[in-house]
Amino acid sequence: MSRDPIERVLRAAYSVVLVVLLPITLYHLVWRGFRQPAYFQRWGERYARYPTTVSPAPIWVHAVSVGEVNAIAPLVQKLLDRTDAQRIVITTITPTGSARVKALWGDRVEHVYLPYDLKRFMRRFLAHFNPSVGLIVETELWPNMLFACRDAAVPVCILNARLSARSLRGYQVLDALVRRALATVSRVCAQSRTDGERFFHLGARRDAVVVTGNLKFDVNPPENADALRQIFLHHAGQRPVWIAASTHADEETIVISAHRKLRQRWPDALLIWAPRHPERFKSVAEQARAQGLRVSTRSANEWPEQKDAVFVLDTLGELGRFYAAADVAFVGGSLQPIGGHNMLEPAIIGTPIITGPHLFNFSDISQRMREADAMIVAEDVAGFEAALMRLFASPEERTRMKNAAHALVVQGRGALANTLEAINSFLPSSS
Repeated sequence: MSRDPIERVLRAAYSVVLVVLLPITLYHLVWRGFRQPAYFQRWGERYARYPTTVSPAPIWVHAVSVGEVNAIAPLVQKLLDRTDAQRIVITTITPTGSARVKALWGDRVEHVYLPYDLKRFMRRFLAHFNPSVGLIVETELWPNMLFACRDAAVPVCILNARLSARSLRGYQVLDALVRRALATVSRVCAQSRTDGERFFHLGARRDAVVVTGNLKFDVNPPENADALRQIFLHHAGQRPVWIAASTHADEETIVISAHRKLRQRWPDALLIWAPRHPERFKSVAEQARAQGLRVSTRSANEWPEQKDAVFVLDTLGELGRFYAAADVAFVGGSLQPIGGHNMLEPAIIGTPIITGPHLFNFSDISQRMREADAMIVAEDVAGFEAALMRLFASPEERTRMKNAAHALVVQGRGALANTLEAINSFLPSSS
C-alpha cells in the first residue's frame, strides 16, 4: 500500500465518482444489450463475481476489443507454446473481443470481462486469478487497476503501447492521479519513440519505457486468404470488388453514395461492407436496399451472388480474410474524427488502401505508409470518391501500392521478438 497521502486522497475522490456512477453501468449494459444481445450476458464478471473455485492463472492479458486481441495474438501464441501447464486469462471489455478470443484459442485460455475500475472489484479479480504478471495492450490506463496490481505485487507491462497527442491531453485532466498510477508500471513497450516520450511525459518511469515496435506488423496473413478469394469470386463473378471496413454511422451515407457513383462506370461493381459495430449490420443492409441496391449478407447467404451489389459482412472475426476478396479497401473511422482503424490488416493481405484524414490513433503507421506511397489519404469525401475511381481505373497503381505495402510490412517486423525480450524477466518460469 502506498504511504503517499496525496495518492490516497486522489484515489478516494476518483473512487467516489465511480461509485456514484455505478448504477449507470446497469443502464449502459441494458442499452448496449438491445443493440448487441451479448451485453445481457455474464454481468457478474463486470462486477468481479466469479465461481467460488479458485482459478489461478499466472499470466493475465488485457485487450479491450477485437483489434487489440488481434494485435496480441502472436505473443499469446508464443506464451502458450512455452508450456501447456501455465494458464492464461484474457480480459476484454466488449463481447466482440470475447468472441475473438474464443475463436482464436478456444479452451486453451480463459476469458472474462475486465471488472469496472473500482478498488474492491480489482482486488477481487486479482485475488481470484492470482496472476504473477499483467500484460495490458495499448492504452488501457485504469488507475485503480494499476494501483491494485502494485498493492498485490503484480508487475504490469503495457504492450504495443501507443498514445496519441489527443489521448495525452485527455489523460491530463486527471494528471496527478494518472501520473502516480503510471509510475507503478514495470515496463512500457512503446510502438514508436514518440509514443514512448508521451508515456514518459504522462508519468511512466524513464527506465520502464522501451521502444519495441508495433506488434501489428508481426501478425501473419490469415490462413486460406487466397482460397477465400477464389471461392468468393466463383460465387460473385469476376468483377470489380471493394471493401468498406470498420465504418461508423456518419460514414455510411458516404459509402453508399461512393458505391452508386462507382457503379455508374462499372455497373457490376460489388461492395463488401463491414461496419465497425455489430449493431450497425442490419442498418447498413437496410440503407443499401433503400437505395435500390440488391443486398446479401454473410450470415444469411454465405456468399454473394452475381447480381448482388452489396455484400454485408455481418459476422465477427472474418474481416482480415475478406480483405483478400477486394481490389481496394477503404478503412473507416477516418472520414470522421474517430482516429482511424488498423490499416495494416489490408496491407498484410496486399489490398490497396484508402483512408480519410483522421488518423490520429494510428499516426505512426499512417505516416510510414504515406511516406512509402502504400496508401492514399483522402482529405475529404470528394477526394475519397476520386481515389476510389482512380484505383479501379489503374491496375498498375494498385500493383505498385500492393508491393509498397508488402515491403513496409516486412521492414516493420520484429516487434514480437523485441517485446518478448523486454518482458521476459517479468514472466513466470516456463519450467
